[in-house]
Amino acid sequence: MKKFQILLLVFLNIKLFAQVPEPVKDQSQPVLIYNAFIHIGDGNTIKSGFISFANGKITEVGSENLDFENNDFESYLKINANGSHVYPGLILPNSRVGLEDVSAVRATIDHTEVGDLNSNIRSLIAYNTDSEMISTFRYNGILLSQVVPDGSFVTGNSSIMMMEGWNWEDAAYKVDDGIHVKWPRKTYPPNRRSGQTSFRENPNYKSSVDILNKFLIDSKVYYNLSNQSRQNDNNLKLSAMIDVFKGNKKIYLHVGSREQIIESVQIFKKHGIDDLVLVGANDALYAVDFIKENNLPILLNNLHRVPSRNHEHVDLPYKLPYLLHKEGILVGLTASGSLHSQRNLPFLAGTAAAYGLDKEEALKLITYNNAKILGIDNVTGSLQKGKDANIIISKGDILDMKTSVIEHAFITGRKINLDGKQQVLYDRFKRKYSE
Repeated sequence: MKKFQILLLVFLNIKLFAQVPEPVKDQSQPVLIYNAFIHIGDGNTIKSGFISFANGKITEVGSENLDFENNDFESYLKINANGSHVYPGLILPNSRVGLEDVSAVRATIDHTEVGDLNSNIRSLIAYNTDSEMISTFRYNGILLSQVVPDGSFVTGNSSIMMMEGWNWEDAAYKVDDGIHVKWPRKTYPPNRRSGQTSFRENPNYKSSVDILNKFLIDSKVYYNLSNQSRQNDNNLKLSAMIDVFKGNKKIYLHVGSREQIIESVQIFKKHGIDDLVLVGANDALYAVDFIKENNLPILLNNLHRVPSRNHEHVDLPYKLPYLLHKEGILVGLTASGSLHSQRNLPFLAGTAAAYGLDKEEALKLITYNNAKILGIDNVTGSLQKGKDANIIISKGDILDMKTSVIEHAFITGRKINLDGKQQVLYDRFKRKYSE
């Protein structure tokens, strides 16, 4: 009995300690940030400027020329940035934040469904706004995330979610923005642990492609049916593809090799689907002409990796954003691997800046370019009048792990709480050892 009581107390203590910051209310007072170094997000900067916003929308962005004596901003909450950097809120595509907490605990994972074809799956309804992971993304400046389901071939619908809200309805920013398809590999890299030196053929490649091809044929036939016929034979998986054929929903193709890039795009275009985005695309440099010809945007995966081939330069992944940008390809940036590593998104952009890209162009990889690729550039991704007030203030360069310290963050004008589990622990033990 005593052991049970101890375990119960430990459990209750963990539950109390694990409470996430309470969501904040809608913006009620207009805000003015001044004396700031403003990074617009589209490549332009204002060295000494101000930005104001009200009712969740940006009302003005300009260079410093404010008249406080005439009370132009009398009713505003004024924040003196003291030369700090102001950025658009960062956007993280292709993430499982809110769908996973502890990867080793199955009960905290809700991002994968069984089956090969899950076009009807919607990630947003599983988005957990009480996840402890969310706050750890916010204090690195990530305010929006494209939450993506995982699985075999057709994994389902992603949605763009705000890193703030009481529930998934509150947090939804753009609902069902696209369907994700993981194209099968034709070959696998050599298993160096077993001494292999050459690529291995995938014996199931043709049958896997046939499954996807048949699904697209069936979806197109279903799309061409009359509304009455569809009501009589309601197929959830095929119904989910209707907006794709209408051009209202994107297809995100998760590909790596040159063969995957070319074959997947050709098959989707054969079925009349043109709004495609490449995700990953490690071999994009080997298919540049094809990508340019088909006007394909790319969401590059984690740059902090080794090259795909032995003969490639060791720093090729770091230079890839610069090399593709130089070719005129629209490039955004995401982060693959473990969920907790994805919060390092701004520092991956910093790596791109260190290997060829101008710093403001590198910032675009995680702000304006990502917004454009995800189809939300009309409302966010840059600090412009009329767009949502998704704004962060950092003491230093947000792309530099050493100097990036987020002081304030606003999601649609709401000043959010940046405290997370790590900050609570830091403050707790700082007080202990400073006594």
